[in-house]
Amino acid sequence: MQREPAKSSNVKSVGYDPDRMLLEVEFRSGAVYQYQGVPASVWMEWKKMGFKGGWFTTNIRENYAFERTE
Repeated sequence: MQREPAKSSNVKSVGYDPDRMLLEVEFRSGAVYQYQGVPASVWMEWKKMGFKGGWFTTNIRENYAFERTE
């Protein structure tokens, strides 16, 4: 999945596949996680928020199934 850089202290890059509703997040630690079932509206809101970590934790990490891929 193609990811774009994120200007965040914790997130290095992010990508989104609207067909699969799949959000991919690469953290500065090097870990990559995929979050399933994320609606495009949630992706766009997080992007609009500047990929803030607190918003991610509350609205994505705690609400969608995920798996570590790297």
